Amino acid sequence: MGSAEEEVIEQASNARRERLRALRAAKDLSDISEDESADVHRSNNTNTTTKEVVATEEQSVEQAAAARRERLKALREAKELLSSDEKDTRQNGSTETEDVEETEEEKRLNMKFRNYLPHDKELQEGKLAPAVLPKFEDPVAAAPLTSEDMEDPFVNIAPKKPNWDLRRDVQKRLDKLERRTMKAIYQLMQEEKEKEAMVGENSVTED
Repeated sequence: MGSAEEEVIEQASNARRERLRALRAAKDLSDISEDESADVHRSNNTNTTTKEVVATEEQSVEQAAAARRERLKALREAKELLSSDEKDTRQNGSTETEDVEETEEEKRLNMKFRNYLPHDKELQEGKLAPAVLPKFEDPVAAAPLTSEDMEDPFVNIAPKKPNWDLRRDVQKRLDKLERRTMKAIYQLMQEEKEKEAMVGENSVTED
């Protein structure tokens, strides 16, 4: 649309320039034919004035064409802005209506009745079943206490000996020595039994 109007304006301005040039040539010829020998100076003055008039008219035509182009360009941009704003408002309006409809549907679907049974059959579908509470299981009672975990409560109440910290530090070594002493005692008992058996055998052979 804008390009077609600009072409029409260009054609009109070109045609006007051609008419002005033809008028100027005709006027020059008429002036020369009427009084060519009478007053050359006057004809020159008239020619210069006509040239100035034609130049000013051409400038005015070009200025008008440029101004009209600017107006058309501004109108085109304003129209595009208005169309884009209308599209945005339509899209925003459609999205807002869709959001409102979705929220209303969600409200209808999310109406749940926990402790109340409505009279409407459609709303009765929203009645929730009673909640099933999980059974409480005591983790402490489920795990039975072993004999190692069970301690005498009176041990902590009784006063401790002055060397309890030294005994605590040396307890591992004492346990190791205890095992070695028990092993040595067992070996000694075995050796004594073997000696007694040998003595009994010797006495039997001597008899």
